[in-house]
Amino acid sequence: MDKLLSGVQYVLNLGPTVILPIAILILGLIFRVGFSKAFKSGITIGIGFVGINLVIGVLTDNLGPAAQKMVERFGLNLTIIDTGWPSAAALSWASPVAAILIPVCLIVNIILILLKVTKTLDIDIWNYWHFIAAGATGYIITGSWWFAILCAVIYEIAVLFVADKTAPMVQKFYGLEGISMPTGSTAAFAPIGILIGWLVSKIPGIKKLNANPESIQKRFGIFGEPMMMGLILGIIIGLLAGYDIGGILKIGISMAAVMLLMPRMVKILMEGLIPISEAARTFLQKRYGDRKLYIGLDAALSVGHPAVMSTALILVPITLFLAVILPGNKTLPFGDLATIPFYIAFVVGSRRGNIIHSLIAGTVMVALALYMATNFAGVHTAMMEGAQFKMPEGATKITSLDLGGNLFNWLILKFSQAWHAIFVSVK
Repeated sequence: MDKLLSGVQYVLNLGPTVILPIAILILGLIFRVGFSKAFKSGITIGIGFVGINLVIGVLTDNLGPAAQKMVERFGLNLTIIDTGWPSAAALSWASPVAAILIPVCLIVNIILILLKVTKTLDIDIWNYWHFIAAGATGYIITGSWWFAILCAVIYEIAVLFVADKTAPMVQKFYGLEGISMPTGSTAAFAPIGILIGWLVSKIPGIKKLNANPESIQKRFGIFGEPMMMGLILGIIIGLLAGYDIGGILKIGISMAAVMLLMPRMVKILMEGLIPISEAARTFLQKRYGDRKLYIGLDAALSVGHPAVMSTALILVPITLFLAVILPGNKTLPFGDLATIPFYIAFVVGSRRGNIIHSLIAGTVMVALALYMATNFAGVHTAMMEGAQFKMPEGATKITSLDLGGNLFNWLILKFSQAWHAIFVSVK
């Protein structure tokens, strides 16, 4: 088992930029695209993800220090540290159940497609870590392998359900034909966020407020363009962080770069995906008539939209402010601040890019996520200790908005605790 786990972890450590091209190549061969075209598509998609990761790196490298400066400047004293999704993913892959859950989740996905329960073929193997995290949560509480598998499968089914339901919106709003986004955290934030967004759109007065990138650009001209919006929001974040003029301008330019470059990286990725998507559609039509099948990919495809990035950047200081004022919250948002675009992608899409409505819904989502992350901290810390990771300085516990603050995993936590209380503790 140790050798199997080591082998699996070696492959997964290569990251989505290697894993996804291999998956696309295999998929292309299955759908009879031909080796050369499938190989080219895989490499193009890999290049697209390299570009996306580089841009996300710019976002993370600039937002992280800015958030830390805000914490120091405003004297925030919260003892549970949000260490971000990278640590959550690492903890998940290091869990004892990781090796078995990858083939289990893949087989479950295929079975659900054959049974016509889902239309999403989730080839984003890297993001299976969300399913594994749910399994690891169940395992650390109950100590049962079978229960861990059950938790992972429940989480996977919930994510595939959301991916199916949001796929028409993904295609219409983001222009990603034949694509769904079964990213665990994006899907988990969707039910609450979309519902709140819908309720906001019914409130008299507020429902008529509409600020989307197109209307902003039309009203403000050059200053309404995505890169200018990134520049302005970056400058505001720099001011809140107390940077000097040089620092403010640097983060402003960096955020402008993110807003301009991200959609172009997504475009490169889509160039590689289109041949596979068309071949899959033709393949299925020949065998199953008009049955639809969505190719499930990383929600990184959506974060380049100007409305998503604008909403996310505004939510950064709001998240820190909420962490201070919410009674009972002990989580200090930090590592996952740069991941906020992933959490609100479906909300922004469901509101058709209305930044005002998305921002209100996002604020409520973040508030609830902080409470869930605080509640999840004990298990998250135990997972970290079990994987022998070092605790951050000054933290009594650790958590993350991505793992501990998402609805699906929090419900898995409550389900696991109830199961343990009823069936394990009694013994």
